[in-house]
Formats: sequence, C-alpha cells, structure tokens
Amino acid sequence: MRITELQGTNMEMTDAIRAYVNEKVESLSRFTERFDPCDVAIEVGKTSGHHHKGDVFFAEMNVSLPGDVLRSHVERDDVYAAIDEAKDDIKRQLVDKKEKMLDARKGE
Repeated sequence: MRITELQGTNMEMTDAIRAYVNEKVESLSRFTERFDPCDVAIEVGKTSGHHHKGDVFFAEMNVSLPGDVLRSHVERDDVYAAIDEAKDDIKRQLVDKKEKMLDARKGE
C-alpha cells in the first residue's frame, strides 16, 4: 500500500499528524496484500476557516484498487478521531470486497 498524496486543507500538516496518518494506513496494508497496485490519497483538514463550533475537522481517504476505488469522508470535532473513523470505514470496505472476491471464487 502506497500513499500517493497526503494533503492538509485549511490547516498546517504537522509531523505528528503525518506520522499518525502513516501509522493508520500501514495498519490497512494487511487487507490490501491481494490488490496490487494499491494507492491511497488522503486529505485532512478543517471544513472552513471560520467555524468555531460543531464538526470542524475532516479526513478523506481514496483507495485506488485495480478496477475499483474505495472512498471515505468523515467530519468530526477532532482531527485524530476523523482519521480513525475514515480508516475504519476503508477497512470495512476492503473486508467486504475481499469477501465478495472469495465468494465469487467459490461460485456462490
């Protein structure tokens, strides 16, 4: 699994956020062993610069698989929570895709 793009929108992309994103993406690599090449584009940031309340941060992950693209967009009040939830959503989609492939191979 290769990160092709890591972008910060309306905020500074700190080393801590960058390391956290890399750690979370690496945890997904075991689900993408069958898909080669597998590229990930990630955008993390604030929804706008003028919000003071509500869901301010977002995380968006786009995973390019051969013949398919998986996408997750999450808005939360904490940037780390948004990254975690986006990762969990992509993980769920990868597991679903893997199960569909195994079912098709079994002839179900």
